[in-house]
Amino acid sequence: MKICKAEMKATLMVAFIVSFTFSGLYAADKLPASKAGTIGKPTGKIAFVREKNIWAMNADGTEQDKICEVTNADGRVTWAPDGKRILFTRSGISSVTGPDMMGGKHKVYDLFLAFTDSAYANNRLWWVAMTNDMGNRDPEWSADGESIVFWKDANANNVNALMPNYQIAIMDADGSDLRMIRKDWQQMEEDGKGFMWPTRNSKGDIAAVIFVNQKPLGMVIIPGDNYMVSLDTLIEQANRNKTKVGPAWSPDGKWLAYINSDMTNSGLFLTTPDLKETYLVFAPPVSTNMRVTAPSFSPDSKWLTFSTADGSVWICDICGNGTRRLTGPGLDSSPAWSKATKK
Repeated sequence: MKICKAEMKATLMVAFIVSFTFSGLYAADKLPASKAGTIGKPTGKIAFVREKNIWAMNADGTEQDKICEVTNADGRVTWAPDGKRILFTRSGISSVTGPDMMGGKHKVYDLFLAFTDSAYANNRLWWVAMTNDMGNRDPEWSADGESIVFWKDANANNVNALMPNYQIAIMDADGSDLRMIRKDWQQMEEDGKGFMWPTRNSKGDIAAVIFVNQKPLGMVIIPGDNYMVSLDTLIEQANRNKTKVGPAWSPDGKWLAYINSDMTNSGLFLTTPDLKETYLVFAPPVSTNMRVTAPSFSPDSKWLTFSTADGSVWICDICGNGTRRLTGPGLDSSPAWSKATKK
């Protein structure tokens, strides 16, 4: 069969475009071994959400065991440094119909604490409420065990609120002294701004996603010595980091992992604290995407656990090697690596 020059030219052009497009999907290189340091085998425990309950397993996927049967776990999970307590989010629905028959409904969240000792004693129906105003989700325990940072909707229990007021809150580990990190948090609602998915390092720096006009804009880093950095500065930074969501600091503070939510570039990435170097860690299999919940580092900062939208939990090292699906496909999500040094 003969092909005319015009057809051949068109065919070559299409091939070039396809080649260019797919080669550009994951432009970031993987982290070189020379920058990663020595990487050993993954160890320890990983907690995760399965069918709306809290489960835990070994880092190799063995000994999967239900920790807490709450039936409505929903979102990020975090371990206390002692490895014996797991803080998690439960969700519910708030619905209201006004006198004029107008109204609506939205999801509400609070934080709860489960105890591994209770589960191993075959008592999986035991947990403690840590918050109770329906606006708290996606917690992260500090490395020293003294405080918890989380994402709070200050308007969650206001039946006539026109929109959410997403803020970053911190409380003591016993649930006391809950406070917003910014003094202008009430004004931010009127300006249509807020924050989502906070994570904090040992210096107090908080990585989060800024929320503008009812949509997540992009990832920002709020310095620990200046939580009142101007919103204009943060928005400018977010515009350079669009589609980067669900950040998580490594325990050693050297890396920040995040999910790229762009459907054409979905994946798990690693960046330096100054956001100047970016590396691809994991690209999801064909026909699925990353689940938009924060990944979690192993205690030595060499491994990551994360979930994909098909309900699977994975691990791989920070260079993108040793990739392994631990669970699923199914109904699993939101894995969190215990930071306890002993199993």
